[in-house]
Amino acid sequence: MPQTTLRRDAGTPGLLLASIGGMVGSGWLFSALNAARIAGPASLISWAIGGAAVLLLAFVFAELSTLFPRPGAVIVFPQLCFGPLAAQIFSWINFLAYVSVAPVEAVAVVSYANNLWPGLTTPATGLLTLAGLGCAVGLMALFIVINMLAIRLVLRINNIITGWKLLVPALTIICLLAVHFRAANFTQFGFAPAGASGVLAAVSGSGIIFTFLGFRQAIELAGESADPTRNLPRAILGSLLFCLLLYLGLQTAFIAALSPADLEHGWAHLSFHGISGPFAGLASGLGLTWLAVTLYADAAISPGGTGIIYATTAARVIFAAADENLAPRFLAGLSPAGVPTRALALSFFAGLLFLAPLPNWRELVTYLSSIGVLAYGIGPVVLICLRDSLPESAYPRPFRLAAAPVIAPAAFIVANLVVYWAGPAVANHLFGGLAIAFALFCLANLRRLQTLAWRGAAWIAPYFAGLWLITYLHAGIIAITLFSLAILQLARVCALRDPAQAKERLSKRSL
Repeated sequence: MPQTTLRRDAGTPGLLLASIGGMVGSGWLFSALNAARIAGPASLISWAIGGAAVLLLAFVFAELSTLFPRPGAVIVFPQLCFGPLAAQIFSWINFLAYVSVAPVEAVAVVSYANNLWPGLTTPATGLLTLAGLGCAVGLMALFIVINMLAIRLVLRINNIITGWKLLVPALTIICLLAVHFRAANFTQFGFAPAGASGVLAAVSGSGIIFTFLGFRQAIELAGESADPTRNLPRAILGSLLFCLLLYLGLQTAFIAALSPADLEHGWAHLSFHGISGPFAGLASGLGLTWLAVTLYADAAISPGGTGIIYATTAARVIFAAADENLAPRFLAGLSPAGVPTRALALSFFAGLLFLAPLPNWRELVTYLSSIGVLAYGIGPVVLICLRDSLPESAYPRPFRLAAAPVIAPAAFIVANLVVYWAGPAVANHLFGGLAIAFALFCLANLRRLQTLAWRGAAWIAPYFAGLWLITYLHAGIIAITLFSLAILQLARVCALRDPAQAKERLSKRSL
C-alpha cells in the first residue's frame, strides 16, 4: 500500500548532522577568500555578525518549528498566520531559495574539479563549458537518485559524508596554523582596509549568510522526527554554534597562512598560485601536497553532501506547498518508502534552469543569501503575531523563546539588513522578479481576485517596496531599523485575529 505520510525516523543526531551538512558545503571552500578580499582580517568580525544574525533567526524557528513540527515548515507558518495569499507569495520565495542550492553546489564541485581536469569551465569567466554543464547535470541527477531512498537511509548517508566534511576542515585549520602563522597579516596591511562598510558587505557578499542558512535543514525535516520538541532546538542551535567556531578557525588559518607577496597589491587584490581552489592552493604553496590532494577530494564531497541534503529539503518544501494547496496536489504524492518523488523530480528540473550560464560563485551566493533571509525573515513576524493570537496561557509552547518581544524584532531587522548590505543590484533582481511573478499570478486569477485573502497579505507590498527603495537609496542602518519596526507593527494589524487552522492543528497535536 502506498505511504501517505512521511516517516518519523529522524532523531537528534540525524537532524544535527543534516544542518551541519547544509552549512559545510562549498561555503568553506570559497568564503574565506571572498571575505578576506572584501573585509581583510576584519572578516572575522563579519563571520561573527553573520553567525549572530542567523542565530537570532534560529532561536525564532526553534519555537515555531516545535509548535508546528512538519515538513516544509516555512510554507506552513505564513499560511496559519496570514492566510493563503501571503503563503502563496512566500512559497515562491522559498521555492527559489531551496531549488537553487543543489545546482550551485554542483557548479562548485565542477569548478574545483577544473583545477585537475581543465576544460570544465572557461578560463576568463569561470562559467561552465558544455562538458562542465554535463558533469553538473549528472551530479544533480545523483543527488536525486540518493534521495529516492527512505529518509532514514538518506540521513545515514549524510551522516557518513558529514563526518568526512568535518574532519577535512578541522585538519586544514590545524595544519595551516602549525606550518605557517604570520601574525603580521592581521595588522600590517590594515585590519579593516575597507572599514565598517567592508565588514558589513562581507556578511552578504562573501557567502557567509549563504553558508549559515544551512541550519534550516533540521526545520524542514521536523515532520520526520519522532520527538521534535526535544530534537529540533538541539539540532538547530547546536549545529549553528559548532559551525560558527569552525568558520572562525578557517578564516583565521587562511589569513595567517598568506605570504607578504600574496598581499603586495592589498586585500582587495589578494592573489596566489592556485587561488581558484583557495585552501588547496595555500596548502600546495606551503609544501603540504598531501593536504592539497585531500582538499581537492573534499571539493567533491563537501558540496556534494550539501547538494544531497538540499535536494532532500527542497522536495519537502514543494511537498508542503502542495499539501497546503499552494501548488498542484499531485506534487504531494509519496513513494511506498514515504519519499516525495514527484516533488524531487520538480526540484531537479527547476534546478536545471540555474545551470544556464551563471555569474561567478561569489555573485551567485550573494543573490541566494538575499533570497534565503527574505524567506526566513517572515519567521520573527509570525512569532510575534502568534504570540498575540495564540497566547501562551491557552497554547503553551513546547519550546519557548525567552525575551521574544526583543529577539524577534532584532532578528527581523537583521534579516532586512542582510538584503540591504547585498546592494541595489541584487535587490533589483530579487524584488523585480517577485513583482513580475505577482503580476502573472494576478492575471491567472482575474476571476477570483476579490476572494483572495488580501487583508493578511496587505503588509507584504509595502514591506518589499520599502526595503527595495531603502536599499536603492543607501538610506542606512537607522532607516532599515525604523522601517522594520514599522512593518512589524503593520503585520500585527494584518494578521488573522482568530487563526482557526492554527488552533485546529494545535488541538490535533495534543490528542
